[in-house]
Amino acid sequence: MSLVGPRFRIPLLTALALTLLALLLLNGLSGVGLLGPDEPRYASIGREMARSGDWVTPRLWGQPWFEKPPLLYWLVALGRKSGLGDDLAPRVPLVLLSVAFLAFQFFALRRLYDDFTASTATLVLATTAGWTAYTQVAVTDLPLAVTFTAALLCGMLWMQTASRTALYATAVFFGLSLLAKGLVPAVLALPFLWLNRRQWRSLLLPAAAALLIAAPWFAAMLLLHGWAFFDEFFIRHHLSRFTSGGLMHVQPVWFYIPVLVGGLFPWPVLLSQLGPSAWLDRRLRVPALTFAFGFLFFSLSSNKLPGYILPLLPSLAILIAAGSRESKHLRRSLAITALLVGLCPVVVSILPESLLYGIRRAEWGELHWEYFAFTAPLAAAAWWLDARGRRTPAVLLVAALAASGLWYVKHSAAPVLDELVSARGLWRKVQPLAGRTCIDDIHRAWRYGLNYYSGKPLPDCQTEPRPLSLTQQGGSIPVLSQRIGE
Repeated sequence: MSLVGPRFRIPLLTALALTLLALLLLNGLSGVGLLGPDEPRYASIGREMARSGDWVTPRLWGQPWFEKPPLLYWLVALGRKSGLGDDLAPRVPLVLLSVAFLAFQFFALRRLYDDFTASTATLVLATTAGWTAYTQVAVTDLPLAVTFTAALLCGMLWMQTASRTALYATAVFFGLSLLAKGLVPAVLALPFLWLNRRQWRSLLLPAAAALLIAAPWFAAMLLLHGWAFFDEFFIRHHLSRFTSGGLMHVQPVWFYIPVLVGGLFPWPVLLSQLGPSAWLDRRLRVPALTFAFGFLFFSLSSNKLPGYILPLLPSLAILIAAGSRESKHLRRSLAITALLVGLCPVVVSILPESLLYGIRRAEWGELHWEYFAFTAPLAAAAWWLDARGRRTPAVLLVAALAASGLWYVKHSAAPVLDELVSARGLWRKVQPLAGRTCIDDIHRAWRYGLNYYSGKPLPDCQTEPRPLSLTQQGGSIPVLSQRIGE
């Protein structure tokens, strides 16, 4: 008896699952204001592009901003041009991009492998905490992951079929990935280039096509801004980011091990399916080497942020799915995964403090057996389905449970995150008094967020004193107070 179920049903089930996932991701997308320093900063740049009509030079409050290439800014600007508001314009394009990629990955993997591998890899990736979280925030990691992995999948199709169309699709997506995050995809592509080193002549014209897509923006920036752009973009935010700690994101070499486990939630138990077949199968060489090389590269980098390894999750999901296909013990892993969804209430309790102070300083809530009252019967059902040779429905059941759990986290945590983590909640309090308020000393995350929602930067108290000031002590929330002597 086949473990994966009838072939003709899998595309329909996966299409339905992706449609429901898109609705879940779009639902409540503005429930939390923009988060951290990066999302409001990038959203501000995209808004400025839409307003000014200058789609070449990224500008933050009138000043050129050279840290990142323009793909994310263009997406945000398109959201603004579509009439979306402050919260939806940065995020809706990312959700649509994510869902389109998941559909593309599914159909590409059907061509490369089989229906079970395609559906499992897609459903697992789509319902991990890492992919879901970065689909909801407007930062550069998801556009890079989408464009780079799309290029990788097209390259794998070319390796299998010798299709010129697939090869030039690889070039198009790779060119876009350079516009998503600079030279990072060029490094991540080294395993693919090594595996195809004997076909180097066939890669010359596609490489030229990729450069034709990406080079005009880089050339325009160099002509307009010269050494200032080169030094900031290439030297400081590429070479120095890898070798020095000047950007204040230094982490130990093992940093990405717990990040990977957390990013795979609730699926990390499926890492047990990465047996020899997942690494030795010739058809899996590209995702296996891409993941291994990329994980080592990011681990050796001095500066580390959790989102950096997002482009590696699709390759890892492929390996997990391929290993799961022939596994004799998958039912155990699926049941444990279903049970782990019961931890979602704990995630809700620690999420605000984790974003404010870091997960090491977050206070973990109590774990109650009632949390598993709903997931335990579904865990048993997944075990039973797989034991009866219905492996695809078993995976689909656990994926639906995982999606429901992540939806619960998103909506349950939203009110607290909006008030305590996002600057949107703070801006509601400051807005009536904005004309009398100045910034004394607050973290850049709050400052960028306030500037975004206010529409223009609030002045510094040192340069433009006002009766009221926003101050912050340590990692606490900024406080609006009367200035001494005013």
